[in-house]
Parts: sequence; structure tokens; C-alpha cells
Amino acid sequence: MLLHCETEDGSAGQGAGLAAGWLRPETLETLIELNELCLALVAEQAVARGAPASPLLRQVAELWQVLDPAARRRAAGCPYLLVDAGFADPVRWRQPGSLGVGDGADSPYTTFFTVPAATELARLVLTYAWHLARSQSAAARLLLGMPDPCAALIAHLGLRQIQALAEAHPEWLRPRWPTRVRVWRELLLAAAAGEAPALERARLHGLTLLAAEARGSLCTRADPGRGKA
Repeated sequence: MLLHCETEDGSAGQGAGLAAGWLRPETLETLIELNELCLALVAEQAVARGAPASPLLRQVAELWQVLDPAARRRAAGCPYLLVDAGFADPVRWRQPGSLGVGDGADSPYTTFFTVPAATELARLVLTYAWHLARSQSAAARLLLGMPDPCAALIAHLGLRQIQALAEAHPEWLRPRWPTRVRVWRELLLAAAAGEAPALERARLHGLTLLAAEARGSLCTRADPGRGKA
């Protein structure tokens, strides 16, 4: 079955089923590596002292601990990044200097990850996103849910700028769909079972959510007053 994800102009683009046909192998391999680190970070955050007892943290931590290496790789093999850093938020990238890069200014964004490993993962994720925005904008759209206007803004940044952003704003990093515990549980249980149809359904569910978010972002840009009282 072919998976589909809506593109920026609203047409249906080919998703996970055909991704390997046009994405560079190293792009997908790096995505899997990052997703493994993302899942490990969620599990680490769950056991951190003082961490909020969120249902997502509990569920992911419990299931991640019982997965063997092969199952963890299956879970990480989603055709999208399992964390987000505001890649669909143009305000975040339009004037990054105004957000306190390197000046210790308070952040307007709620922090999800508090463990030290979050900063390193933020650096890896933002560097990966920057690379895709510069060299594979279609991949950035599919794998990161990054619309073209945001890709253009991120691509315009320099390497030092993107790394400074990661150092200054690890709080930008958060799991995708932090309130949708069932999506995460479905993915991890399917990975544990190793059943291809169940794993495909779980990945399709994530792609569908990502496409819906892209549609919502497109509508918001087209009608800035949408959703306001």
C-alpha cells in the first residue's frame, strides 16, 4: 500500500511507500538514528527526577525498556521525525536573533525535555533540519512537516546560527503529538510485535496527522484571522 502525505500546494505527494525511491539513503539512515535518540530521550525524561508524570512519558518509557534492538529500530523507522522543533512556525525562524540567541533571554516556549541530553539532540535535529532545508526541501516537507516558507527561512541561516539556536533553545524540542498517547503506544506495540501490517498502519496514522497539521498551517497562513475570536 502506498502512503500519501499532502504537499504544500495541497496535492497528494508520495510518502513512506516510495520514500526510499527518491530520498538519499543517508537521509533515511540519519532519520532512523535521530528517531532512536528521540525515543531514548523520551524514556530518559520519564525517569528524570522532578519530571512531569505525563501519560506519554510513562507509556513510552515502559514500552521502550522492553524493546530489543531490532524492535527499537523498527519503531524508529517512521518516515517522519518523532520530535518537532516548531518547523512549521515561521515566526520562530523569521527573526531568530529576537528570540534571545546566546543572550540568556527567557523563552516564550514551554519546556518539555529537561534532561541534559536534550541540548545535544536539539543540536543534531536542528542541523539535520537545516541541511534538508538547504539541499532537499521536499524531504524537509515530508520528514519534518516543514512548509516551504519555513524551509526558506531556515535555509537562509548559517551553520553557526542554527547551532547557536540549538544551544540557546533546547526547549523548542518536543515529541510530536504529546497528547496523543495512543499514536505512540500503537507504534511501539507494533514495533515490539514485528508485524508488518500493524507497523504500516501505525506509520500511516502518523503521516495522516502530519498531513493534517500541514493543511492547518497552510490555512492559517492563507487566513491569519482563522481561529481568532
